[in-house]
Amino acid sequence: MTDAPQEPISGSHNPETPAETEARLDAPTDAFGQPVAPGQQPAASEQNTDYVWAPGAEARAPVATKQRSARVGLIAALAVGALVGGVSGAGVAAWAVSANQPTSSSPSAAAPQNITVNDTANVNVVTAVAAKAEPSVVTISVSGSNAAGSGSGVILSKDGYVLTNTHVVTLDGAIANPTIQVTTSDGHLYTATIVGTDPIADLAVIKLQNASGLTPAAFGDSSKLNVGETAVAIGAPLGLSNTVTDGIVSALNRSISIASSAAPAPSSGDSTTPNPTSPFDFRFDNGNGSSQTTAQASISLPVIQTDAAINPGNSGGALLNSNAEVIGINVAIAGTGSSSASTQSGNIGVGFAIPANLAQRVANELIKSGTASHGLLGASVADVAAGDSSTVVGASLKSVTAGGPAASAGLKAGDVVTNFNGVRITGATDLTAQVRFLAAGSKTDLTYVRGGQSTTVSVTLGTLK
Repeated sequence: MTDAPQEPISGSHNPETPAETEARLDAPTDAFGQPVAPGQQPAASEQNTDYVWAPGAEARAPVATKQRSARVGLIAALAVGALVGGVSGAGVAAWAVSANQPTSSSPSAAAPQNITVNDTANVNVVTAVAAKAEPSVVTISVSGSNAAGSGSGVILSKDGYVLTNTHVVTLDGAIANPTIQVTTSDGHLYTATIVGTDPIADLAVIKLQNASGLTPAAFGDSSKLNVGETAVAIGAPLGLSNTVTDGIVSALNRSISIASSAAPAPSSGDSTTPNPTSPFDFRFDNGNGSSQTTAQASISLPVIQTDAAINPGNSGGALLNSNAEVIGINVAIAGTGSSSASTQSGNIGVGFAIPANLAQRVANELIKSGTASHGLLGASVADVAAGDSSTVVGASLKSVTAGGPAASAGLKAGDVVTNFNGVRITGATDLTAQVRFLAAGSKTDLTYVRGGQSTTVSVTLGTLK
């Protein structure tokens, strides 16, 4: 129920009776709160009409738009009109629906399902975000000689560069030369090749063959996020293309340690001890609802935490803000039990996405050269143990490489790092993740505690090899 505009009260104005007021407020209104006659279909004002191509439609339909406050994001600008009226496919491959059904030996492209809007007068922010961003999210099917699975991806360019996770295109490190098929939201099927992978950040770029006219995603600034902001995830959980879930940004500057999707290069100085009981997992959908993690090394990732539902197959898909801008690339979820394939659980409201600023930097470097760079501190680190320091939390430097970036900045073994690049450090995983966030050669501030005294120094990072 929407309040209609009231005329200013003057001496000659007859006030409404309570019955008239109730009747006016209960009267049907259009998308902008203007009253319409009984039986009349609410219509958008001609002065506030825009046109959006409906994916797969034969004609374009008017979409009501109107300037609103920033708090409602795209809801007015994408009031969706007749943007989409139904689904273009009724099902998906059996292997992606249930772990109890027979599985396919090779992936099948999931049938596309467009965002359905039945009541155009009552769309919300999530509807608007989904309608805007859906054409920029794809479903990725990957197969090798003995494995197959599906994930998601985000379109970077009109000619077919797509960003996803390394663990999607390598099937959790199981294959090096995959066969990749990509399905867009409007049902077009492409073959794709790998442009470059970055196992350190678990990001990869693939290129669709003979693609043109695609819809690149818009990226937001992940450094400006607030806890509590709207977060919308779009991807293909369990192979179900164009699935939309929503929640909030639950935490920022979180760090997780997970198994690598590729064997890492020999250590160049920084090191942490992998945590064998880590609750974080890729949860990659390999066709039967289970994950396969063949690589044993671990990586530390800086992530955005969200309660938007993320499940196997969401990996590589978009996490979006209320303006339909990508703020993260979905990468992992936390589980309550073992991360083994036999006991893997689905979403419990604790999901993680790689921040958009890191994802964009790595994607650009992969497209340019096929590789991406990461910072190196030149020290081995560990969590602070009770009695090691007067500092409550931080990352303890166990050793410092002679002539390395940490040593050059005056750091010594026993120092406890409490802040790096403006981010509070609570342990070894935090420090490693934040160092890797930055490109090689980056210069930033680092705060450490020695003998109870806190000192801030400038450090120029080396190159992780």
